[in-house]
Amino acid sequence: MATAPSKQAILQLYHSSLRTSRSFSSYNFRNYFVQKTKDTFRGIQSESDPSRVSSMYSEAVRDLAVLRRSAIVNQLYGGWKLAVEQTPKNPDDLLTRGDT
Repeated sequence: MATAPSKQAILQLYHSSLRTSRSFSSYNFRNYFVQKTKDTFRGIQSESDPSRVSSMYSEAVRDLAVLRRSAIVNQLYGGWKLAVEQTPKNPDDLLTRGDT
């Protein structure tokens, strides 16, 4: 029988996942992964079976490793900022890449 991870371990994983999700330079990827992270951890929060919580936690750990690698690649090949993102105060910065 698997023991459920501690509440502190789940919160640390949640914060790491959110931090990594917010590091995407692409607006659409960033918003998608932030929402996906929140949905995943809401599911963990609502689960009461300790073995199911443990399996969901280990799946979230694997997802975080993939998310970190994807964020690095996205930062390397970020592309341009979209019109819905905040515009910089300096007009010369409008044509900078999103990977800075």
